Amino acid sequence: MRKTQPQYMDGAQAPHEPPPSLQMLQFLAGFQISQALYVIAKLDVASQLEGGPKAVAELAARCGARPEMLRRIVRSLAPLGVFRQPSEDMVELTPLGATLSTQRPDSLREVALYWMETHYLPFSEILHTVRTGEPAAQHYFGKPFFDWIVADPRMAELQNRGMAGLVGGMRDRMFDGYRLPAGDVVADIGGADGTILSRLLASEPARRGILFDLPEILPSARKKIEEGGMAERIDVVAGDFFASVPSADVYVMAAILHDWDDASCVRILESIKEAAAPGARLVVIEGVVPPGDEPHATKLIDLTMLALTTGKERDAAEWQQLFSTAGFVLDRIVPTADDYSFIEARLGR
Repeated sequence: MRKTQPQYMDGAQAPHEPPPSLQMLQFLAGFQISQALYVIAKLDVASQLEGGPKAVAELAARCGARPEMLRRIVRSLAPLGVFRQPSEDMVELTPLGATLSTQRPDSLREVALYWMETHYLPFSEILHTVRTGEPAAQHYFGKPFFDWIVADPRMAELQNRGMAGLVGGMRDRMFDGYRLPAGDVVADIGGADGTILSRLLASEPARRGILFDLPEILPSARKKIEEGGMAERIDVVAGDFFASVPSADVYVMAAILHDWDDASCVRILESIKEAAAPGARLVVIEGVVPPGDEPHATKLIDLTMLALTTGKERDAAEWQQLFSTAGFVLDRIVPTADDYSFIEARLGR
């Protein structure tokens, strides 16, 4: 039977899908797009356009760029929906481009800076990882990724802002309707600047919190907790979760365990097990890889884990096995409106 081109409701022909060669070229060009977006983020172009369209020359002057070079970056990104150009020399922000503005609550500007200044170059060594098993970042930097981060206060601060930006972009959706298991004291292990812990405790004034992370990570956390009015409810404690953690009733770990191989995760969970109050619960905020070929954020995030760390994204069976090995029982997995889940567990008998 002869195939016909599908039509829309108004009778117009549906657009042809690009041929495989063109699709592959678009994938291969991804590095160029990410770097162009990094330029826009670094120069804070989107924030400068919040007041309305501007001439390229004026925009360049505000951002410290050469007009002709900025015009070419904008022209390259406009077909992707990042900008609109009413004329060749005018630039207007779109809703997509606005996600790189500092004036938006769901801004991803800090994420762009973090990824491009810490992730981008190590990815050039991912072939080394596939051949040897050594993380690309360790090969590129000469030390494990997180050791490289904490050795530089600027990078540690950049990581905090990047992680907060990721949470900020999905804060209202991800936490909507979720309530932590019962317990007076909630410890966020590896909690960075406290964004997630503050969000979880905001509507529960009877609970107290402990923000636990490496000493190099915590200076900015104290400031942010004070600015958020949570200093009276959240204690900031420095330490190494491989050695020991504070005692608590509920332990939260957000995007921590995926950074580590199974043996390292078991060591972290054993630290929690040794410190946990009787009846303590564990809440892991991570992705759960679905079966099959369906698109899911975890399947791309796993490339980051492959290149930067010894960790990986895990499916439901792998999470269950990991908890079981460490002496925990998986209770339930609560999906969110984003590609993350709240994975709840308890100490086994």
